[in-house]
Amino acid sequence: MNADIPGIDPLDGLRAPQDPDCDVFLTGTVFLDIIFTGLDSAPVRGTESWARGMGSSPGGVANMATALARLGLHTSLAAAFGDDHYGEYCWDALEQGEGIDLSMSHTVRGWHSPVTVSMAYEGERTMVSHGHEAPVPTAPPPGGAPQRPTAFPQCPPRARAAVASLVPGRSEPWVAEAARRGAMVFADVGWDETGRWDLAGLTDLAHCQAFLPNAEEAMRYTRTDCPRAAAHALAEHVPLAVVTLGAEGAYAVDAATGTAAEVPAIEVEALDPTGAGDVFVAGFVTGTLANWPLADRLAFAGLTAALSVQEFGGSLSAPGWAEIAAWWQQVRTCADQDPAALQRYAFLQDLLPAAARSWPLRRAVPTIGFRP
Repeated sequence: MNADIPGIDPLDGLRAPQDPDCDVFLTGTVFLDIIFTGLDSAPVRGTESWARGMGSSPGGVANMATALARLGLHTSLAAAFGDDHYGEYCWDALEQGEGIDLSMSHTVRGWHSPVTVSMAYEGERTMVSHGHEAPVPTAPPPGGAPQRPTAFPQCPPRARAAVASLVPGRSEPWVAEAARRGAMVFADVGWDETGRWDLAGLTDLAHCQAFLPNAEEAMRYTRTDCPRAAAHALAEHVPLAVVTLGAEGAYAVDAATGTAAEVPAIEVEALDPTGAGDVFVAGFVTGTLANWPLADRLAFAGLTAALSVQEFGGSLSAPGWAEIAAWWQQVRTCADQDPAALQRYAFLQDLLPAAARSWPLRRAVPTIGFRP
């Protein structure tokens, strides 16, 4: 389990005996990500390129699950895993390495793990993926039992929150069930390949507490030409609308109170943006469950995303409390810091102990395990 700073619980003081064991539930596809780094330029057709570095880690929905777990939230993931070496590696990395609950996940016999190869260069990345849809799990044969559970999240566990990825024209029954059982549902959305951008087509949005699209998605769905106007339009359909503005930061509207908040982005040298959106959502979920003010939630989400793009990979780069504490210690000791900017993150002071290591930190970059 990730234990950079043992004992930090963002929900400390809010937990009660009757609360669910699970803080956040999510489901989706786990990929094995193989990341090539140290490329000076994009690969050229007909040539061979050599990378100076390489790492591998669970990707896909594992990026979000890892980001949540590293922030101290009890995270449950429902996913299919192949029974190949890649699937075993991803399962062990998530369960043993990150402490993620996989009791709702299952292993599919004869199904190979989806794979993504990512090449990072010049602050961008190029990805090639391969995989097949996982078969729907079936009950074990009479007298037999699967090695791992075959439950699927039509009846998700009771949780404080759930994270869903909305798909136009498709409804996932587990989303409504999670909301009915008391979970706050946070949702993002991908690019609408149909080109319709019909908000009514996101049927599960009715069950969501918060919707977190990027600026382009928000403007297309609301037919507006300003992301801030789009956030206000979305707040008519969901209690909390959060629009990410890229290098400009993020803007949010709380429909219940009428409160709007905007926080600028932290300027960093981006090495690889893979998974930054997942990390932003994880940071915002953490702050929301901890009952922080809206602006603090935006600032924390933006900070975690900024820390993640300074490392390669998706789940590899998700920051834990050690990275956050080290960053806060570093910026407070820089003589040329803007006092107003520092004040924006002053809420971290009561959360963090003294950092044990200097910033920037470098996590070990794992590869498929060596034989003992």
